[in-house]
Amino acid sequence: MHVPDGFIDAPTSVATGVIAAGAVAVSLRGARRELDERTAPLAGLVAAFVFAVQMLNFPVAAGTSGHLLGGALAAILVGPYTGVLCVSVVLLMQGILFADGGLTALGVNITNMAIVTTVVAYALFRGLVKVLPRTRRTVTVASFVAALVSVPASALAFTAMYAVGGTTDVSIGKVATAMVGVHVLIGLGEAVITALTVGAVIAVRPDLVYGARGLTRRLKLRVHGELVDAPAAEPEPVPVAARSPRRVWIAGLVTSLVLAGFVSFYASADPDGLEKVASDNGIDEKAEDHGLADSPLADYGVKDVDDARLSGGLAGVIGVGLTVVAGTGVFWAVRRRRSDQASPTDTSPASTTSV
Repeated sequence: MHVPDGFIDAPTSVATGVIAAGAVAVSLRGARRELDERTAPLAGLVAAFVFAVQMLNFPVAAGTSGHLLGGALAAILVGPYTGVLCVSVVLLMQGILFADGGLTALGVNITNMAIVTTVVAYALFRGLVKVLPRTRRTVTVASFVAALVSVPASALAFTAMYAVGGTTDVSIGKVATAMVGVHVLIGLGEAVITALTVGAVIAVRPDLVYGARGLTRRLKLRVHGELVDAPAAEPEPVPVAARSPRRVWIAGLVTSLVLAGFVSFYASADPDGLEKVASDNGIDEKAEDHGLADSPLADYGVKDVDDARLSGGLAGVIGVGLTVVAGTGVFWAVRRRRSDQASPTDTSPASTTSV
């Protein structure tokens, strides 16, 4: 789904760039309400994990592969606003360091892969959680459905952009049919990855999953024939070691490094859904070379390293490391901004004493 330069004309690219910039600005403000001392570093980890799993293309049809988009996963784990920022950080790192996704198409890619997937997935997820029994299993099931729907929704968003600003004369009906058809299959893979990841985190630390907050219902008591809420029980003190997300962070980082540095070598080499549709329908006739195609990490390999496995593994490890550093830095800055705004300007006793 990484759109290269040349697929979409300049006016449409500029328009989507404005939309993306506005959405990122809104998300920076919204993320202040979602992040705290525990979840800020985890948000950076989520970005790194999405980067790592996006390197794992899986086959979906003859000669076609797909990979995680990550909007649903990020939104459910750390919140919708933070989720938009997570995927945006990944796309920025991929576009600048790895020449994956056009530079002029960055707004297109953020809109499709970060905004559309996150908004569609989280809206559907919240709706399902409200109508289904409030259990941990419900969160996993809702994650599966939300992730599944978010991928063809992103494909439709690309089709709409292509209808407005496509650079080749191709039937929009043909583009829509091909894009949605292959991305429904990719959505199944996205759904499996998202549900497994969310389920794994919920199993060990449900308190760290944004979408699982408030699952428990208040106990009801029957008083004079009417059901009323029981008094809230005092929460038991939680040991500091149990409150710390350090173990989850370390486990997630190690998993991301292994996936990007080792497992990625065995990923499918077939073109992904957008590349296949573009090639089959002539959408790529005016595709342009990436402006940073000669960068040291272009195409997920380290320049001058001849061994393909070592080159790809090193690039994956470098990408995970840089993404987790960049993401964590962004989210800590957002968190500190919230703390600074919440702090009173003057809390000294003298300021409240009347003379």
